[in-house]
Amino acid sequence: VQLVESGGNLVQPGGSLTLSCAASGSIAMIYAMGWYRQAPGKQRELVATINHYGTTHYSDSAKGRFTISTDDAKNTMSLQMTNLKREDTAVYYCDEKPAFAEDWTKTWGQGTQVTIYS
Repeated sequence: VQLVESGGNLVQPGGSLTLSCAASGSIAMIYAMGWYRQAPGKQRELVATINHYGTTHYSDSAKGRFTISTDDAKNTMSLQMTNLKREDTAVYYCDEKPAFAEDWTKTWGQGTQVTIYS
């Protein structure tokens, strides 16, 4: 499976942004998809996930502000982010968990940069 992130931008605090992840390849083998982010000088962290059944999970920092969704017809996953804060500044990556795997692939693409500034 190949994943390509897009949608990153410069946004003021309190603003909104939607990220997209386009999937191609053996999509039928995907059990779950998720968004990670890595801020400067920090470890990569899980932000949100969604599985084949539509069950979602959010980090504490994302709860109530971010919404993860998929569009099966377009083979894309999105992350709608609202009320953005400076601490949301990071490179955002998408990942997938195959149906046969115990863990996420953690095969990272280029990511998409989100910068919150004022």
